[in-house]
Amino acid sequence: MSDKTPSASLHKQAASDHEDAAKHHRKAADNHDKNKIDDAKDCSKKAMDCCNKATKNSASACHSSAA
Repeated sequence: MSDKTPSASLHKQAASDHEDAAKHHRKAADNHDKNKIDDAKDCSKKAMDCCNKATKNSASACHSSAA
């Protein structure tokens, strides 16, 4: 099923990006709990990358809705 509006698509992408970031944050936390520091650092980097992407897509989505 396709999105009916560009704004809907942007919001769905932003949500997906935030969900990806959350997954990486959870993995980083799990690795910290297991004292796997190097793995935690890798997951943390991935989480940060996803967060940055999510922030940009969230801004675009909200701007699109406000227009």
